[in-house]
Amino acid sequence: MKMLDDLKRRYTVDRKNLGADFIAGLITGVASIPDSMASAILAGISPLTGLYTMIVATPIGALFTSSQMMHISTTGALSLAVGSSLYGVPPDQQLHAVFLLALMMGVIQTAMGVFKMGFLVRFVPNAVMTGFLNAVGVLIIVGQLAQFTGYRSPNANAIARALDTLLNVRNMVLPVLTVGVVCVVLMLVLPRIKRVSQWSLALAMAGASALAAFGSFDVVPLVGDVTTVPRALPGFMIPDFKLFLDLIVPAFALSIIGLVQGAGISQGYPDRDGKFPDPSGDFLGQGVANVATSFFQGMPSGGSLSGTALVVSAGARTRWANFLCGVLIAATVLLFAGVVKLIAMPALAGMLIVVGYQTIKPVNIRTVWQTGRVPRVVMSITFLGTLMMPLQYAVLLGVATSIMLYVFQGANRIRLVELVPVKGGFPTEQPAPRQLASRRVTGLLPYGSLFYAAAKTLEENLPAADQARQAVVIFLLRGYDEFGSTMIGVLDRYARTLQGNGGKLILAGVSEGVFQQIDRTGLLRLIGRENVFMAQPQWGAAANQALESAQAWLDGLDQPGGSAG
Repeated sequence: MKMLDDLKRRYTVDRKNLGADFIAGLITGVASIPDSMASAILAGISPLTGLYTMIVATPIGALFTSSQMMHISTTGALSLAVGSSLYGVPPDQQLHAVFLLALMMGVIQTAMGVFKMGFLVRFVPNAVMTGFLNAVGVLIIVGQLAQFTGYRSPNANAIARALDTLLNVRNMVLPVLTVGVVCVVLMLVLPRIKRVSQWSLALAMAGASALAAFGSFDVVPLVGDVTTVPRALPGFMIPDFKLFLDLIVPAFALSIIGLVQGAGISQGYPDRDGKFPDPSGDFLGQGVANVATSFFQGMPSGGSLSGTALVVSAGARTRWANFLCGVLIAATVLLFAGVVKLIAMPALAGMLIVVGYQTIKPVNIRTVWQTGRVPRVVMSITFLGTLMMPLQYAVLLGVATSIMLYVFQGANRIRLVELVPVKGGFPTEQPAPRQLASRRVTGLLPYGSLFYAAAKTLEENLPAADQARQAVVIFLLRGYDEFGSTMIGVLDRYARTLQGNGGKLILAGVSEGVFQQIDRTGLLRLIGRENVFMAQPQWGAAANQALESAQAWLDGLDQPGGSAG
């Protein structure tokens, strides 16, 4: 019943909001037409593929995402990654590879949404995405220099092409360069004019493309020169699975890029009731949109930050604004295909250069740089990797580097202190002793992870017990729900060393999970059930009980017949 109520609330069309949603959808649709075509060009495929993506993915995504405002469309990062994934694919198979990539990416995202795996985005660090997105901004700019200037550098490397272009100013085609520059100028100026700011993207594209109508600009290539623009909607087509194995890694990398971008939108644009949408629900929406667009000649899509910002600023009230956006783009293709083919290619390149410039965020770079050495290294490796290798591998490299450095850092950040009781007050912390004292209670409190390498680091910092006679060590373990087998081995060896010299090991603040582990592994029998004190709701209760037990045991050694047994 609750599910039916939720569905009814999600898909009810409120006539009070319909007018505002229509205007927001119209504004976003007009702006998205050149943007989607430019994204397809960025991927190295037909501009129509970008349009078809918007016609299918945008309305389908609007219906299935948890977020009411998330705008599903082509994005610069995904487009560049798609183009990078096509290296080595024969030209006649590239479009089929793109459709298959959209399907595989959609299946992965849908599965992650169904199985409530939205929490996984937290494992892609901000340093990775900062390095990746800023490098993507650089690559977008560099990748459009040929279309923007009319000069095509023979160099394969992106940075080398940029330098070669700058050294060949005389070989640039002036009419082509003029159209591109005019588009850039209009894109920077028009948003500052209130009356036309919402239509600035479309006006900039129209104004720059209009120059191509003059005789001296007949060398400027148009969209119609690159591809046919049929007055028809995309037809149904089943993706070709021949390249499935070759595209597995790119599909996973594209899924990561899309999901992380979408997660940023989920947290940045709450719904109208003030609640933040469910990331898993947004995973599902993006996945379904990609599956749908793969059967209608579309490319991989995802949550667009700029598109979402545009539809919200245009006055959208509900998810129907994005739905109408896709419908209106379809109507435009049917009614104004002849106008679409007159868009100048240098104008599209100029728009992408502005997008690339806006993608570069010096503030975010500075924040990560000042955070610490590990984020700095992760961001730098991801940035350089993105510039030097295929994008799908650059993202995976950044994530892998981050995980490795995190594990290394966690293993070396373990800290061990001694807790010294204070009569009538809270205990004080001091550095753990290097050598245990004989016939004395030492309370040890670890800070940090106790898994794997960290457990070995802890063992190296334990006070030496070889020379201590009848010493008692209390390990305070509150807050640890489980151990790895390495930590079990550390405790086993330390307990045997203490017992070999007539002492004992006591564990205090033990959780149920840790208790089951030490019981199953036999450590409980070695230590003794009487030397394990379970965690209690009151802070310090288990530690005080352990301290009293240890002191009583030591006092018993002084009694006639007392022993360390």
